[in-house]
Amino acid sequence: MQDVQHPPLEQFELDDLGQPAVALMLTTQQHAREFPVHEHRKGQLVVACRGGIVCTVENGVWMVPPGFGVWIPAGVSHSNRVTANGQVCFLLVEPEAAALPDQCCTLALSPVILELIFHLSAQDQAYPADSPTARLTSVLLEQLEMARCEQLYLPLPAASPLRTIAKALAQDPSNRSTIADWARQVAMSERSLARLVKSETGLTFGQWRRQWQLIVALQSLAEGETVQRTAEVLGYESVSSFISMFRKTLGASPARYVRSTGMAKTSAAPTLVR
Repeated sequence: MQDVQHPPLEQFELDDLGQPAVALMLTTQQHAREFPVHEHRKGQLVVACRGGIVCTVENGVWMVPPGFGVWIPAGVSHSNRVTANGQVCFLLVEPEAAALPDQCCTLALSPVILELIFHLSAQDQAYPADSPTARLTSVLLEQLEMARCEQLYLPLPAASPLRTIAKALAQDPSNRSTIADWARQVAMSERSLARLVKSETGLTFGQWRRQWQLIVALQSLAEGETVQRTAEVLGYESVSSFISMFRKTLGASPARYVRSTGMAKTSAAPTLVR
């Protein structure tokens, strides 16, 4: 995709416009890689065009590889972290303009949706209601309503013991402690910790930790790390066992997934838990 010239608007200015959808393309050269906690009057789709994006809300973290977007409903506080040399596009959708989810989710974006978003980002965002841009935007929103949800999501539990574990894993993704080990560290019984994880996240401890590993793996691969190095970062004893986990979860090997999503080499990893 070639870079184009875009209207000199900021994403918060777009919130004031009344058009059904408005879009803004940014590279990390045009904007800081960290978008602090904020919210919008409109719903926002955060699209990774190059590199990767980590979106954080109060109760979860989403990893956004190229070809995907995170849908954030209106009024939901969130922060975004873009990988170095990344490129992000924001699509802001007027409330009630489309039947989109009322909760945050990751959406797989078809080539048609992506091209329509990129095209819209290059137009005058104050377009008239009877203009060609308005008609294309209508098609875009219709297509977006049919986009498939993907599980590139890590629930962040509110309970203090689980936040402690999450922060420890963020600092050392290779930590292979068992649930019994963690239970001792947070002064709980293994059974109580297992129940707490299930009630807070809807996942077993093993499922939650694998989802964490998947998010970290996607960050690493989006940063241009090799599959072998990514497996090492996650503490896998063999590359093949890491590849098996990755394929079982996302349906493709890491190398094939990177090729299919167009992940590009970048340089500095985002932080998941602050």
